[in-house]
Amino acid sequence: MPVTIFYYTGTGNSLWIARKLAADLGDTELISIPRFELDSKEIKSETIGLVFPVHIWGVSAPVLRFIDTLAKLKPQYLFAIATNGGQVANTLVQLKKVLAQRNLTLASGFSITMPSNYIPWGGPGPAEIQQQKFQAAAEKIPRIAELVKARQTLPVERGSLWQRIVFSAFYKMSFNQVPKMDRQFWVDEKCNHCEICQKVCPAGNITIVDGKPVWHQRCEQCYACLQWCPQEAIQYGKKTPQYERYRHPEVALKDVLKTK
Repeated sequence: MPVTIFYYTGTGNSLWIARKLAADLGDTELISIPRFELDSKEIKSETIGLVFPVHIWGVSAPVLRFIDTLAKLKPQYLFAIATNGGQVANTLVQLKKVLAQRNLTLASGFSITMPSNYIPWGGPGPAEIQQQKFQAAAEKIPRIAELVKARQTLPVERGSLWQRIVFSAFYKMSFNQVPKMDRQFWVDEKCNHCEICQKVCPAGNITIVDGKPVWHQRCEQCYACLQWCPQEAIQYGKKTPQYERYRHPEVALKDVLKTK
């Protein structure tokens, strides 16, 4: 049963999960959503998966845009994994509804908790907690693989009722503001003009002017620019200089560059 998994990743969590799942499924191709938009190719798999991070307790704009492409592929079995810092909220329910509007059925949807890369709220947490999350994810992925192999149809996983109500409202209020949230990025004196921030941005939102990054209000809030900066020179707001950076330890810079 050939499988194609499309993934969206900023700091590696979703890519790591996609790799682990592919190893358990076998005969699986992994494709970055931003790269697929650049290098469009024929997809023949009848089973297709989406692995992506929860953004502000919902589905991010790039994943929503990709659904139009997905509709053209007409998968017979479609599943999704939403990576999150502990609150999947209504994300997979939202995804299921949006897919249905394109005549696509989300057969199953799973939540996997990973260390958070949302650095404005403090980052990923202590190393021992990160390891616990990695271990729990590694134990859940094989179970997901068995369900996908059997093409099981299951209710999507979701958060508690209060999460779905409160966080869905916050998502709706915030969604249109996300592209402009890059106004809070700034660069300190540690910048060495390496331009990695520009190369890693999946939205193509950064250009280099006089050796330093400039953001253009097309932000997707993945924090790849900040998290992958080797000098930790990119900041967001006032508090990030004191916060630990996060990238999945088994994902390398070359794995998340938008261009190959």
